[in-house]
Amino acid sequence: MTAGLEAAFTEIFGRAPDGVWFAPGRVNLIGEHTDHNDGLVLPFALPLGVSVAAAPRDDGMIEVRSRHAATAVTAPVVGGPVVAEGWSPDRAWAAYPVGVARVLREHGVGGASLLFDSDLPRGAGLASSAALECATALALRDLYGVDLDRPALARLAWRAENEQVGMPCGPMDQSASLLCAAGHALMLDCRSGLSSRVPFDPAAAGLALLVVDTRASHALTGGDYARRRAECARAAELLGVDALRDVTDLTAALTALRDPVLRRRVQHVVTENHRVEATVGLLRAKAVAELGAMLNASHLSLRDQFEVSWPQADTTVDAALRAGARGGRMVGGGFGGSVIVLVPADRAAKVKDAIVAAYARRGWTAPEFHDAVPSGGADRLTAAAS
Repeated sequence: MTAGLEAAFTEIFGRAPDGVWFAPGRVNLIGEHTDHNDGLVLPFALPLGVSVAAAPRDDGMIEVRSRHAATAVTAPVVGGPVVAEGWSPDRAWAAYPVGVARVLREHGVGGASLLFDSDLPRGAGLASSAALECATALALRDLYGVDLDRPALARLAWRAENEQVGMPCGPMDQSASLLCAAGHALMLDCRSGLSSRVPFDPAAAGLALLVVDTRASHALTGGDYARRRAECARAAELLGVDALRDVTDLTAALTALRDPVLRRRVQHVVTENHRVEATVGLLRAKAVAELGAMLNASHLSLRDQFEVSWPQADTTVDAALRAGARGGRMVGGGFGGSVIVLVPADRAAKVKDAIVAAYARRGWTAPEFHDAVPSGGADRLTAAAS
């Protein structure tokens, strides 16, 4: 991909790029919808992601192009939130890199020409937008010699998605893309920003972790995600805490809330934080095979308490378990996207066949499968061309 991207950049812009950068997508092993509640998450990076060839320019403009989008976008680095400018749908993808550039302008970043490529499926709940942001952030940091470490860069990329794109997400995706390491999951405290790497090697335990792209695409900039976040904020306000992460007595909290919807939201967030801590304990004890129960409990909670699952996700988990999987759950914000399935390696083919058959019986588009191998975080792939 790197050589082809460099050649394409040179053809389009009439000069060689200063380098190529890569940022991965992520899978969240466990800890869903806890990030925007100041809670705990446990993601790991995928080998799939977004690459960008980049070079600075001196006119104060950001020109972004993609090998997967017909529309090229040129916009000034100086400007307010992109979301307020009413960009057309065919330009919407460019709001992420332009938004990052506008946030990084505070640190001396100027114009740039950017050409993107990706092998990460969009709409699959694997953080393609965060990979786009983090590849941009890392490239612009290096192009302009900005003195920002990776945790700070992740926070700025997160800010860009919130302020520039208008997506009220938590910081997990950007942190995972920039901070993860191969063979590890990332235990992240979304309030403090502190993180630690936890060894995670399913293959060493004779297991495989599959990502199942259900082909039910999602778009979290719609109202459902924002509504869930607002419900959590309202529940925290009624309970007199800064965020649901601060609820320590679940029984008392559920008793204090009259609204059954808010009770369900609180129950999910509080128990999901506990599942993150329990999962870290299992990983440190090398009890990877025992993760299945955590995944199953998380999925049921997301389906019944947080109400963000969708038919293909529920069918995927059910078919996988019936075929011998250890566990499975939806990942990402919900309402479409992907599922992860933990399965004995020697049963992976049987589990895939069972899932495909379940989709065929319902007349759904066949799912796509990816091996979820814990991989390294974002990095510069090439130096400046000579």
